[in-house]
Amino acid sequence: MKKNIAVLFGGKSSEYEVSLSSAFALLSNIDRRKYNIYTIGITKEGAWYLYRGAAEHIRDGSWCERKDELCRVLFSPDNGARRLFAVRGEELSELTPDLVFPMLHGRFGEDGQIQGLFSVMGLPVVGCKTASSAACMDKTITKAIVAGLGIRQARFVVLRAGERCETAADEAEELFGYPMFVKPACAGSSVGISKVRSREELMHAIEIALAQDSKLLIEEAIVGREIEVAILEEMGHCTVSLPAEIDVGSSDFYDYDTKYVSDVSSYYIPARIPDTSIAEVRNAAERIFRVMDCRTFSRVDFFCTDDG
Repeated sequence: MKKNIAVLFGGKSSEYEVSLSSAFALLSNIDRRKYNIYTIGITKEGAWYLYRGAAEHIRDGSWCERKDELCRVLFSPDNGARRLFAVRGEELSELTPDLVFPMLHGRFGEDGQIQGLFSVMGLPVVGCKTASSAACMDKTITKAIVAGLGIRQARFVVLRAGERCETAADEAEELFGYPMFVKPACAGSSVGISKVRSREELMHAIEIALAQDSKLLIEEAIVGREIEVAILEEMGHCTVSLPAEIDVGSSDFYDYDTKYVSDVSSYYIPARIPDTSIAEVRNAAERIFRVMDCRTFSRVDFFCTDDG
């Protein structure tokens, strides 16, 4: 018997467009001989719809304008009921997913909130669970947990909304100096991240980051190759990929445009680092994956400096 899979996309997040791209990739490749798909889109305003149109309109962002192909979605919080409802006018039809696959990025998608919602309903969700999703989304929490493993990290200063920016800037300048990065604590895809080389640029970058989150990091710049490792987990066993290396080309760093808009970046698989570094990176990736209590799949990122 086919399983019913609810695929979620969109969301009230600065990474809305990234989610559309991810959902299109999934819907274009999932084996429909094995699965019935409920395609559920969440608008930028947070409205939930069952979408019955073509995946191409998800990719180009026009899905939410196709009113004839949309039904509002409601759900029951009853634990174990596992029921969603599609509403069109006075008609109510029941959806009974066996599993939720959230192709959501950023806030309200990767930060544990969606995971917690479906946990209350008793619906299993692909990917990390509530606590690990929340911890991994917050860079300051991730750093605090990973510090216990003894793995080297970039030094950083935390600043919260309402605290004196000048005090944090003084501390960062004394601790590691320019250039440095300013990052929202709970945003992904390099949204709101700036590389700064002066106090004036730092103050402006703080404003940009605080527009995305109420907490940010001022982090030292690491000069090295940008490395990423994929991990797949099944029944407690981890498969750790060979590391990939990202070459950002003419970009100053791996920002949002370099990731998703321009075509200046390129990739080397395996990464152009010594075999000893490859082994060390893969080992560290699995240790981080496990200490963060991740599940199913994740990506762990590193910098590899010239001194190894």
